[in-house]
Amino acid sequence: MLDVLSGFVDELRASGLPVSVTETIDAADALSVIPLDDVAAVRACLSTTLVKSADHEVAFGRVFDLFFSRRGLPGIPSAEILIETESPDVEEIFVPGRLSGNRRAIDPRELRERARRALASGDEELLTQTAQQAVELYGSVESARPVGVAYYLQKTLRALDVESILSQLLADARSGTEPGERIGGDAMHDNLVRSELMRHADALREEIRREIARLLVDERGAGAVARSMRRPLVEDLDFMHASADDLVAMRRAIYPLARILASRLAHRRRHRRRGPLDIRATIRRSLSSGGVPLEPRFRRPHPSRPEIFVLADVSGSVSAFARFTVHLVYAIAEQFSNVRCAVFIDGVDEVTGIFRRAASIEEAIAEVGAKADVVDAHGHSNYGSAFRLFAQRYGPSLTKKTNLIILGDARGNYHSGESEILQSLRRRAHRVFWLNPEPRSYWGTGDSIIGEYAPHCDGVFECRTLRQLKDFVDRLA
Repeated sequence: MLDVLSGFVDELRASGLPVSVTETIDAADALSVIPLDDVAAVRACLSTTLVKSADHEVAFGRVFDLFFSRRGLPGIPSAEILIETESPDVEEIFVPGRLSGNRRAIDPRELRERARRALASGDEELLTQTAQQAVELYGSVESARPVGVAYYLQKTLRALDVESILSQLLADARSGTEPGERIGGDAMHDNLVRSELMRHADALREEIRREIARLLVDERGAGAVARSMRRPLVEDLDFMHASADDLVAMRRAIYPLARILASRLAHRRRHRRRGPLDIRATIRRSLSSGGVPLEPRFRRPHPSRPEIFVLADVSGSVSAFARFTVHLVYAIAEQFSNVRCAVFIDGVDEVTGIFRRAASIEEAIAEVGAKADVVDAHGHSNYGSAFRLFAQRYGPSLTKKTNLIILGDARGNYHSGESEILQSLRRRAHRVFWLNPEPRSYWGTGDSIIGEYAPHCDGVFECRTLRQLKDFVDRLA
């Protein structure tokens, strides 16, 4: 059992969950006092001792299903489903994913009809049985093929032809041939039926995925399957390569992240222990002892909120990174005395007013994309031109309280970088930070001129994920 727990913890860490040695020991101690044949109790035990954030529950559940499914618990018999044969006195053991020598063959037509009934009704037991039989019939493991749940999932779904079944069910619902369904023609009714069918289809896909994963665990081992299914946490997804579903998940994660950061920044300012050294008070305090020992005295701190001016490249794939950064900065805007934002490609346009009058941050970002005037000449990234225009229009408004944050990959299509302009902006501002969404190993390659700008910045940071973005914003207080 300890070997399984050790492998489970290693996979959690590889997936991005922070699990300490102490927490692993606590999990082992807890498992020693619960019944190991109770999967729900094992899951609750491990979740309580190893998971510290609700955002990590999905990743935890995915790994748990591989290491601690009923078939995977050490020392516990495999989950078996008993199916009656033609003789009422004889029962046949059907282990999902395994071919049984004397089991009756599954008829594809009967299986398709079962799938139709399962999708129409949404019955959980029927969906589970359909998934098990579909994997048994269509999802046999190919020994020479690399481990890959997605391959066997698509293979099974195509063979079962789920899309065709859904289309037929929707057509039946519109014509009123399905029991209890109203005759179609009502767009709202059609949408409700379609939504319900898609929910049932998602449940079937998930059951098939789980059954394939269990089959692969039996054949290849939990560790190999876990590695093939490993996905980064939301906070570790790369802005530049995120899928549409990933971007939706990242947008959902922005709000709780903003609340945490805002609370942390406010707490840090309220509880700042000391201000700058007070020379006069220190000397006065030391006169009574002739200066030995010297006891430093500090001024009472007067926490102030910094100003932020964001200058964001919104060209090409960098725009996704810029959206999330601007989104987060504005979500915690109350922690700064003033927040301004300008966007650029080869021209520059301030969009602060759009954010102030928009009803939501999403509406503001959409309006920026539609209305911002960021093209000055040819519409390709030109950092030198953008910096020159920015310095002319907004440079005088930078003060020693302003943190200038530049978002971009510093790829200027081989135009002049005009780094001396950034140097002049650095003299005006309090601090200048550059956030680059590219891997550090790419910096300075091709048309990247980040090396020209780095000497004139207080910090240049690789910022490809929400985790890295959070760490940077945390430093601004």
